[in-house]
Amino acid sequence: MPLRSLTALPVFNEVRYVDDVLDEVTRYSSDVLVVDDGSSDGTTQLLEARNDIQLVRHRRNRGYGGALHTAFQFAQQQGYDILVTIDCDGQHEPQRIPEFVDKCERYDMVSGSRYLESFDGDSEAPQARRRINEQITRELNERLGLSLTDAFCGFKAYRVEALELLELSETGYAMPLELWVQAVANGLRIVELPVPRIYLDESRSFGGSLDDADTRLQHYYEVLERSMQAAHFNGRSAPRRVRAAVV
Repeated sequence: MPLRSLTALPVFNEVRYVDDVLDEVTRYSSDVLVVDDGSSDGTTQLLEARNDIQLVRHRRNRGYGGALHTAFQFAQQQGYDILVTIDCDGQHEPQRIPEFVDKCERYDMVSGSRYLESFDGDSEAPQARRRINEQITRELNERLGLSLTDAFCGFKAYRVEALELLELSETGYAMPLELWVQAVANGLRIVELPVPRIYLDESRSFGGSLDDADTRLQHYYEVLERSMQAAHFNGRSAPRRVRAAVV
């Protein structure tokens, strides 16, 4: 029996991009879920007018991680085998969805990387975001025994049965740090796939004080430390027996 896959998009105030992105996503994924995370700019009305997606609405904004939590739960409750997550701001290429699904037949978690390979036309990453990504990626590799090149890419695929092992609580943009720690703690098989580096909007808000790069970096370190302690990792490295396989 073929595996059932779902593509999910967390969306918050993406009225400029949402229809164009979904037009492409639905070409490559027959089952599409949009988690509307409390949009107030007209995005909701565009989503409600479509008949080719499944829609879950948050009455108030719960954050990027909170929207992904909803997508994880939906995939589990509806009996999907593979969940692909893709952002709705035009940074990801929907035609790569089938490649992520295929790769996820052999791995528990497939993570896009904007730095694993170079593509013609790659954008320059905003300096502060690139610096923070490099620092946090290096810290994850040192502490978890990984060999990642991109800690924060939102283009991912998961075996849904693997998601059931995770107990995630972070609701903001720091959620991927908790995800990486728990993935290693549960011995998930991880692989990175190269994706182009596309930045159409460099002015993303991370929320209040987190728009300051140094404050955001400190917050990420705090979430990482809290996640390590919750997963009972002592010292700076994860125990060898739970290290993820990164290929």
